[in-house]
Amino acid sequence: MTNDLDILLTALYVKVDDELEASRWMGRPPQLTDAELVTLAVAQALLGFHSETRWLRYAHTHLAAMFPYLPQQSGYNKRLKAALPLVKKAIRMLAVDTDFWFDNHWIVDSTPVPCGMSRPTAIRSEMVGWAGYGYCASHSRFFWGLRLYLVCTPVGMPILWALANPKMDEREVLQSMLDVEADLVTDRPGLLLISDKGFASKEFENDLAMRGIELLRPSFKREKKRKGERLLKSVRQLIESVNDTLKGQLGLEQHGGRTHEGVAVRVAQRILAMAATIWHNHKAGAPIMRSLIAFDH
Repeated sequence: MTNDLDILLTALYVKVDDELEASRWMGRPPQLTDAELVTLAVAQALLGFHSETRWLRYAHTHLAAMFPYLPQQSGYNKRLKAALPLVKKAIRMLAVDTDFWFDNHWIVDSTPVPCGMSRPTAIRSEMVGWAGYGYCASHSRFFWGLRLYLVCTPVGMPILWALANPKMDEREVLQSMLDVEADLVTDRPGLLLISDKGFASKEFENDLAMRGIELLRPSFKREKKRKGERLLKSVRQLIESVNDTLKGQLGLEQHGGRTHEGVAVRVAQRILAMAATIWHNHKAGAPIMRSLIAFDH
């Protein structure tokens, strides 16, 4: 493990331990605290361990000084699934603790989160009813699973995120996300939301305008060139790079979840790892906010 990763994990542990309320336990508290659990989950995502058994074996050998007690795989799995609310709070806490939280330029996109590859899985899985078949246009492939909707700043700091059935209308999902977090929009006058053509709709744009949000998206061939469209090419690269960080470096598509709670917390785990990296690089004055090079080996 590199010294940079050691510093990130230490800073993250202190931040979580100081600012997030620990769970109340009846009887004897667990030997692995909530702050240690969150830190351990981030380290797993950054180091690219998709198997919890292999990860705990590695942690026993290389991280014993940082984590005096490490549970068995079953115990770690149960604690991690139960920690979804805590992981969500940690993502928000890190985002709020950066200058990027006040950015009034947001980027929205959705990306596939496959949850199975075979027909029997699609029939027997506990995910049936939530997961479903969808099509990924950027890779020209069908998949069975969910879609991750991510609203982030241009540097990739997560603001809002949600998992939904891939057959759901992207605009309806985003509207629901904005309804739940209406205060975030109210606090940012002149908010600019940047999206692709999938979010195009006059009704949708009118709804955003009523919320005080301006939509910037590419125009269709039959449309006139939209205001600010010439800036979208570079912004689109930002969107793709955020997805590439989640998929290529943090293993989003290799999450290994088999249940509702398992998939949700593993996706949140990777979003938290990205948020922690941006938060740490911002505090350290690094030139590239979303760079994982110092932490992923």
